Amino acid sequence: MEIIFKPEIFDIVTGSMAVLAVVVFIALHRIEAAYGMTYSPKWGPSVSNRTGWVIMEAPSFICMAAIWICSPRHAEIAPCVMASLFELHYFQRTFIFPFLMRGKSRMPWAIVAMGMAFNTINAYMIGGWLFFVAPPGAYPASWLTSPLFILGTVVFFTGMGINLHSDHVIRHLRQPGDTRHYIPRKGLYRYVTGANYFGELTEWTGYAILTWSVPGAVFALWTFANLAPRARSLHARYSKEFGEQYTSLNRRYIIPFLY
Repeated sequence: MEIIFKPEIFDIVTGSMAVLAVVVFIALHRIEAAYGMTYSPKWGPSVSNRTGWVIMEAPSFICMAAIWICSPRHAEIAPCVMASLFELHYFQRTFIFPFLMRGKSRMPWAIVAMGMAFNTINAYMIGGWLFFVAPPGAYPASWLTSPLFILGTVVFFTGMGINLHSDHVIRHLRQPGDTRHYIPRKGLYRYVTGANYFGELTEWTGYAILTWSVPGAVFALWTFANLAPRARSLHARYSKEFGEQYTSLNRRYIIPFLY
């Protein structure tokens, strides 16, 4: 496995992902990802949202676990703790979140495939850095008491809390059997259209801080590049469907008071 984590290969992948994040950010302002509220059959064959999410998110959890197990650093405490935080997020997104979903929404296989590719590469970047590429001694046990790790962990769990609460709010907007759309009004939804996306962005910003790494920063950049246009699309959908009832709320897209 060391071959695929050679620094020159790893740096090319990480640098390419940073550039691609900018390209995706621009592209998603012109192309609306067709899932959830913005689902469109024009994207081709589809699968249930629940199944799509499991298939799409599982590569992150599985690939990180494989990299961790195969690494000569698999028992080093600081990398293990940081990998555990990554796995905690993706365990929830793969094995809990999809089974809490309500309704019968669908997801195009094209979206599932793109999500799988991204999640696999992301696990390669984060796991590769923690367990193969980071300089020896970069993460001693004392890293867990460093200001960067403590700050990043606080930000990470704050973001996770926002994300989980926001998902809860969305799930409970409808009664069983109801298919109408409603305006979410609790929690961070009072300030932004994509409160759940803001939570996830906060999580991975915290992760970039607690690992203090280029791969962590690239993933945070990717999170913004992917979710900010999505929040903007949802904002437009809500504005179109509810008109002044929604626009009068003066919500931002994803970052309270800023964007």
